[in-house]
Amino acid sequence: MPRSKSVYASSALPFQLVFIMWLTFSVELALHIDLGFLGIKPRNLWGLVGILTAPMVHGNYLHLLSNTFPLLFLGTLLFFFYDRIGRVVFFRGYFVTNLLVWLLSPRPSYHIGASGLIYSLAAFLIVFGLLRQDFLSFLISIGVMIAYGGIFYGVLPTDPFVSWESHLAGALVGVVTAFNLAHKKKIRYD
Repeated sequence: MPRSKSVYASSALPFQLVFIMWLTFSVELALHIDLGFLGIKPRNLWGLVGILTAPMVHGNYLHLLSNTFPLLFLGTLLFFFYDRIGRVVFFRGYFVTNLLVWLLSPRPSYHIGASGLIYSLAAFLIVFGLLRQDFLSFLISIGVMIAYGGIFYGVLPTDPFVSWESHLAGALVGVVTAFNLAHKKKIRYD
């Protein structure tokens, strides 16, 4: 099945977001500032800013690294194999996830990082691949499940410093998006 995009072109949006994440972290380090206030603060007027900015802000180097590689891998998979719907999936995973955290999180703390988007992409790729009923999509689903299936333990509130709400919201957005797009009229997604 011929692809109209290269892996390089498919990774453009994920790489751009990762670049901004690393730039933000570098600015924090260079200027000795904490941009955590740009996270999502639930049901707080200032916290609305976080719907846009929270995925760019990370607590430390390990947090940034743990978001970098999955975002690049899952984002590239999405845009390479499902180019026509990639932007819709990415947009929902980014904004709808963050909006749900702002609306529903019971904790008044700031939520930062791109893990909500990562959970959304992983959940989408797994569920969509199972629903699509073609061999390649099924292989993508199984591959993502093997590589990232363990992340779904992160939807449980086990660590007070981890936004399980972002993880849960992202996973739900990914699943709902997969069902929504899989049950539309038969459209070629590749």
